[in-house]
Amino acid sequence: MASADIVAAPHRSRIVAGVVATAFFMQMLDGTIIATSLPAMATEFGTDAVTMSIGFTVYMLTMAVFIPPAAWVADRFGARNVFAFSIILFTVASLACALSNSLAAFVVARAVQGIGAALMTPVGRMIVLRGAPKSELVRVTATITWPALFAPVIGPLLGGWITTHFGWEWNFLINIPLGGAGTLLVMAYVPLDEAQPRRPFDVIGFLATAGGLAALLAGLEAFVAGHGIALPLALVATGLAAGAFAVRHLRSTAVPLLDLGILKVPSFTLAAVGSGTLGRLSINATPFLLPLMFQVGFGLSAVEAGSLLLIYFLGNLSAKLFTTPLLRRIGFRNTLVFNGTLAAASIAAFALVDARTAAVPLYALLLFAGLTRSTQFTSLNTIAFADVEPAQRGAATTLASMMQQIAMVLGVAIAVAVVRISQTARGAGESSALTGDFHWAFLVVGATGAISALRFTALRRDAGSEVSGHRRP
Repeated sequence: MASADIVAAPHRSRIVAGVVATAFFMQMLDGTIIATSLPAMATEFGTDAVTMSIGFTVYMLTMAVFIPPAAWVADRFGARNVFAFSIILFTVASLACALSNSLAAFVVARAVQGIGAALMTPVGRMIVLRGAPKSELVRVTATITWPALFAPVIGPLLGGWITTHFGWEWNFLINIPLGGAGTLLVMAYVPLDEAQPRRPFDVIGFLATAGGLAALLAGLEAFVAGHGIALPLALVATGLAAGAFAVRHLRSTAVPLLDLGILKVPSFTLAAVGSGTLGRLSINATPFLLPLMFQVGFGLSAVEAGSLLLIYFLGNLSAKLFTTPLLRRIGFRNTLVFNGTLAAASIAAFALVDARTAAVPLYALLLFAGLTRSTQFTSLNTIAFADVEPAQRGAATTLASMMQQIAMVLGVAIAVAVVRISQTARGAGESSALTGDFHWAFLVVGATGAISALRFTALRRDAGSEVSGHRRP
């Protein structure tokens, strides 16, 4: 079915969004579910849990390398074909992870998983955006956004439960039926896309963008992992230098890997690259900080901390009831400013929470923080593409995916940095974090979210009105 047929049938675009979201959930859950399984896996492979973190690093770096050419690959071979292939590749790699009998075999399997994930995310979003009419953009964006909100919250708890009752291998084996069903659904419901003009592959652009993104993320990850300061700084500097060269090349070459003309769209640049990155930073840092504070600061067990995060998850889920009516009522600009400010305030409010805090206020804060977080995330992801023309959606989805990867790792890196600075200031070692150290991190992350929200006052008052349905009186 051609894309024009989808526009005539909004219900089909919702089905396609649901299929893509299912694949996204499988991929994003896999990135977090093994966190609590590392000790068991380390025992299996005859190593330690710290060494096992290479499984995260390799996965992240292969994603960084293969995200930049995703749009070109989708245009060359067809978005539906590439998306189906990415699910199959990810599923087969999941089986290889489960069957691994050595750390080396596991690392190779995780690298292949990273390639599948790198193609899956931007190409899946491209499929949804190409097929959805503007009136459906908020709804379908909310659908493909929920995996990014829910997976980090439930992944560690689910992974610990699966590892305890079934074994760590099942964290990967559950992807087999999910991947098989996802592939069949893609072939059944995702239409073949129209043929795109062939263009040469920009090798220099690929090497510069992929290398720069990989070096930048590796530097941030090295800092989070505690590899001192010199190595992370060197990697980040290398990544920034390669990125600067990539921008210069992409602006000057005749057929670039990524069309940076998309940055001339103000709403995309603000929401996907500028202020939106700061907002996603605070959004991604919070589910990292909360379980650490509950366990390290409050002394709760992993199960108790996970149970509290389920309330946060419920807030995320509840936002689906409010986001579309809110956008229709007050528009993107006011939602991003006012809801963003509330989301930032709720994050900063965790600095007032300690082990003596009563249950009801804590539950209410978790619920409200989850609700405003989800609303802001959906609004950001929708306004970013509201004014993007169909011909630019390939470059837009790829660039947005790159920035989201940066925001994800940067959020954790900044949170870790603040906790370490607080520990150093009071003369403590890195292994003796107190609740107060996490309080400082929540304040900084909350302030970052507030800066992001206030920057959206630069949006036009009617920005995205065709998408939200908002009409000024």
